[in-house]
Amino acid sequence: MSTQNLLQEIKGLGIVESLKYIADKYPGQVVFSTSFGWEDQVISHIIFKNDLPIKVFTLETGRLFPETYYVWNRTLEMYGKQIHAYYPNTLAVENMISTKGPSSFYESVENRKECCGIRKVEPLKRALAGNSVWITGIRADQSMNREHMDNVEWDEGNQILKYHPIFDWTLDQVKQFIRENNIPYNPLHDKGFPSIGCAPCTRAVREGEDFRAGRWWWEDQSKKECGLHTTT
Repeated sequence: MSTQNLLQEIKGLGIVESLKYIADKYPGQVVFSTSFGWEDQVISHIIFKNDLPIKVFTLETGRLFPETYYVWNRTLEMYGKQIHAYYPNTLAVENMISTKGPSSFYESVENRKECCGIRKVEPLKRALAGNSVWITGIRADQSMNREHMDNVEWDEGNQILKYHPIFDWTLDQVKQFIRENNIPYNPLHDKGFPSIGCAPCTRAVREGEDFRAGRWWWEDQSKKECGLHTTT
């Protein structure tokens, strides 16, 4: 199915109805990736509370914040649903660290992309393999690149349709939904972390800084993507 066909078929449907429609159209082939941030917790809540047949998974990079493990565990406790964990290839991690040390990602963009490739991109490809639709928590105002996307798109690199259910939501709407539904969220959000990834590569943002300024802050702004959400 093309992106335009799917866009047309879910046009006018609410989020729950859209997700249910997609899950029914592609039984057993719809997955949602969570990193336990605000947006992802909203979508996990919607999937779990409505018993939607969508597999929820996360990428366990081995470098996550303790607070991320906390909200992961709280989510399991609250909903009683399974969250599948995908880990990086052990030999690839061992080789990278043995050759370049544990913090090579600070030394160059190439090294950082290598680390992201091993810890995130390759496990993601395994998680997406054999599926037809990838659900994400992307919102349009999260970065400059994402303002030119649509809520349904084709990911050429992973050969999969992507659907972003809360693409048009503002951050205030996300926070309000979390409050109203008593959804567990990462406490780092209250400490100036709007975007939370691996611990060595994420810091709090200062007033007036870009949403993603805290990710790979030592790099040029235009290079701040890890490769998970490129569509070519």
